[in-house]
Amino acid sequence: MIARLAGKVVEQGENFLLIDTGGIVYEVFLPVTVKQRINDHITPDGLANLIIYHYLHVEPSRNIPVMIGFLNEIEKEFFLSFITVSGIGPKAALKALNQPISLIARAIDAGDVAFLKSLPGIGQQRAKEIVAKLQHKVAKFGLLQDELPPKKEHGATDIENEVLLVLTQLGYKKPEAQAMIHKAKEHTPSVHTAEELLNKVYSQRKTT
Repeated sequence: MIARLAGKVVEQGENFLLIDTGGIVYEVFLPVTVKQRINDHITPDGLANLIIYHYLHVEPSRNIPVMIGFLNEIEKEFFLSFITVSGIGPKAALKALNQPISLIARAIDAGDVAFLKSLPGIGQQRAKEIVAKLQHKVAKFGLLQDELPPKKEHGATDIENEVLLVLTQLGYKKPEAQAMIHKAKEHTPSVHTAEELLNKVYSQRKTT
């Protein structure tokens, strides 16, 4: 199974890249929301580094290996959650994710069926199924921004360190992430899991 792919981008299409890894050229499909930002993550000499979701697309006469690329693990994690909804496979999710993942996650959390059914290939019934399956389970994705390297802060609890790691992966600078965690802890000092603390951070961001 291919988990990551690094190489030189030799061609870009509407929804794919061709990446040369040193003589072997791979076709990698990208959700629209990733494709829109990919050029900011390609080095001046054309190098790209992608997180890969790999699956076998089965057709009556052939099986086709397909790779879908993401800029970070958080985007891939949301994708994997999204395709757990009945009737949404990888191909449908690839097409549907044409808005920032953070906006889609917030719409799911808010039960915004109107927004969700505006996504390509997602009708009224499917939008309701997305909410029923994922509401209150995707809060952290609502915080997603551009990727930054994660850092661990010494002197904090394990839960706070884990939340700090997630927030920096989501794109928040460390001082901003620390302030968000501190504010959440002030309002709710007795949190027992990282997920609970992330939900508190997300809740306070919605009210600011």
